[in-house]
Amino acid sequence: QVQLVESGGGWVQPGGSLRLSCVASGSIFSNYAMGWYRQTPGKQRELVAVKTNGGSTNYADSVKGRFTISRDNAKNTVDLQMNSLKPEDTAVYYCNALGLLDSARWAYANDFWGQGTQVTVSS
Repeated sequence: QVQLVESGGGWVQPGGSLRLSCVASGSIFSNYAMGWYRQTPGKQRELVAVKTNGGSTNYADSVKGRFTISRDNAKNTVDLQMNSLKPEDTAVYYCNALGLLDSARWAYANDFWGQGTQVTVSS
């Protein structure tokens, strides 16, 4: 079945950078957009970056200009380069395949989430 494994998180000071990586197994990868979510306790999971299988990208306003999503279909990986990190970026980050819920919204396509990777930004 589809498996998602995130890595690359850690602790950084404000203004620092991290690069997250996700390995996705299964045929779902090449046929779907891929995205990165983040979640903090008590908050709804937030979609922060999307990379479609056609190559386009989209970012939440909160990370636009600082985060860059990329994918390698041959390796079934999707990365998230995070620069100029802020304390409010602290969260557990998850990847998932995405499908369009409607013309304006994405929904995750795989119900079995990985464990995520913790990103902590503090001085």
